[in-house]
Amino acid sequence: MKRAPPENRENLPRSQVHPSAEHARLALREATVLMAPVALWLLRHGVSYPDFADSLKAVFLQAARDELERSNLVPSQSGLSMLSGVHRKDVRAYTLAPATARANPRPPLSSQVLTRWLTDSRYRAADGTPRVLPRAGARRSFETLCRELSNDVHPRTVLDELLRLGHVELDGESVVALASSFVPSARLDEMTALFSANASDHIAAAVSNLTLNAPKYLEQSVYADGLTPASMELLHHAAREAWAHAFQSVVTKARDSVDHDSDGDGNLRMRFGVYFFSEPVKAPPASPPPRRPKPRQQRSRTPRKLKP
Repeated sequence: MKRAPPENRENLPRSQVHPSAEHARLALREATVLMAPVALWLLRHGVSYPDFADSLKAVFLQAARDELERSNLVPSQSGLSMLSGVHRKDVRAYTLAPATARANPRPPLSSQVLTRWLTDSRYRAADGTPRVLPRAGARRSFETLCRELSNDVHPRTVLDELLRLGHVELDGESVVALASSFVPSARLDEMTALFSANASDHIAAAVSNLTLNAPKYLEQSVYADGLTPASMELLHHAAREAWAHAFQSVVTKARDSVDHDSDGDGNLRMRFGVYFFSEPVKAPPASPPPRRPKPRQQRSRTPRKLKP
């Protein structure tokens, strides 16, 4: 691993965490908590575990590259592989191939079925609307449509998923598509990008606070439980009011700072945000009842003969 010429190395924030089995166990334990809402978001958008796991290779490699460069080290393929745990073959592939050239994730089977139903002329009526399909039996049926795309998943499973998502409905023994076309949502694209930026910076602040000997970022919250819906509404309203005051104050100061620094060479960015979330408290899993010892069966013994 090549070392770059020293450049203000004494000003670099040093890590306050030295990787160990214990640190890894703690981080992995809490990472699953962080990932739970992300996994739910991915599933609702049709991203499967294999696609996400494959995309994480590039994320780990970029994180390893940033960490090595922060330490004034030139990130070689061997160094990236050792730090990230990604195989050198994959490191080489990701290093040579631009991110835009990598394959898009394969949509789930239910989405593939609905897409073919809406776009294939065999499954569209003369006016362009999707045909009502018999569930099975006919040459042009929902079962046939599913089998064209996969024989690994039963058509009933695909139908259940499309029903759950509200994309189809049953009319006796026929399946009716409730959509006539896919209309991409620019608003959803904007909200998704904003969500990832906000959540990423929030977690980045916490990661810096936990791992670097550097000034601590603001990263706090208030927690309460045992509340009624009325109290929750009251607190949500209070949080919105607090955000309105904080928003106005910080925006005013941010504008003044931008104007003041406009003639300088500043290269720093900031983000200030707030969030509010509520849900029912999940009950801890019930402990299994204690196992009662099985009654021992008394073995019949032949009485010993008394010796004279």
